[in-house]
Amino acid sequence: MTLALFFFYVFSVIAVASALMVIASRNPVHSVLFLILCFVNAAGLFMLAGAEFLALILIVVYVGAVAVLFLFVTMMLDVDFASLRQGMLQYAPVGVVVGLILLVELLLVGGSFVISPNVTSTSVVPIDQTIDNTRALGQVIYTRYVFLFQGAGAVLLVAMIGAIVLTLQHKTNVKRQNVMRQISRKRSEGTELVKVKSGQGV
Repeated sequence: MTLALFFFYVFSVIAVASALMVIASRNPVHSVLFLILCFVNAAGLFMLAGAEFLALILIVVYVGAVAVLFLFVTMMLDVDFASLRQGMLQYAPVGVVVGLILLVELLLVGGSFVISPNVTSTSVVPIDQTIDNTRALGQVIYTRYVFLFQGAGAVLLVAMIGAIVLTLQHKTNVKRQNVMRQISRKRSEGTELVKVKSGQGV
């Protein structure tokens, strides 16, 4: 057994076990910690496959931002998860149907190598062995698929703005700053001269 094969089995076993613990843990904080462990081991598998860019993106974006955000939100918000789990059985049929569809898709992807072994040889972009995959990925994204890449970014931006607008709630008892009114006001509106008689001041 080579060293690369040994690390592959180690990363794979830990990743699968931590993924199972994500859905099996009763404590949501423990689930997020197991999710971080799963991401780290998946990054190790990407490193073994030679995809160092995907491995670093998985660590920086998912572990460093998304999973930590989940952890802080779970720890800081007083969420009653028992009440959230009530009524989950009524959505079980929909979940089973979606799970079966995903299982069929995974089986089709896995069986495609058996049905048509030459599926990997029909790649659109040829692989250049003289440059690293990060540079090759950047060249492909920003030349051949630049419009699709920018379109995906625009869709994510619209989704983010939509989520902010839908969750934004204005409270009536909170004073808010009106910048346009402050800029356009006159001197007479900002100052008031009061003539106070002697002995009647504060």
